[in-house]
Amino acid sequence: QEQLVESGGGVAQTGGSLRLSCAASGFRLDDYAIGWFRQAPGKGREGILCEDASGRNTKYADSVKGRFTISRDAAKNTAYLQMNSLKPEDAGTYFCAAAGLFCGVTWYSDRHNYDYWGQGTQVIVSS
Repeated sequence: QEQLVESGGGVAQTGGSLRLSCAASGFRLDDYAIGWFRQAPGKGREGILCEDASGRNTKYADSVKGRFTISRDAAKNTAYLQMNSLKPEDAGTYFCAAAGLFCGVTWYSDRHNYDYWGQGTQVIVSS
């Protein structure tokens, strides 16, 4: 079955870094745009990043621009979210998702109709 599985969450200090993984099975992740979302306790799900299938166009939320980047390893069918200069407000559960070829203009919303979602991995940022 087609699945996405996130991993790599954990505890980091403010100003530190974490790298999250998003491993796909049952489909080629390189054929899809990849979005990353996060959800803080008591808050709604927030779209933070999306990369077209080509890797040539990346969308960023203002809250993470310049600090978070996405990469892919086609051989491992896995995408990565590199998070640098972490802030306390970055804490939450992080999800990856895949849909179509392009992020478009609704990538940050469930209205984009992502085809696949991971189960989430938790990130804690301490002082």
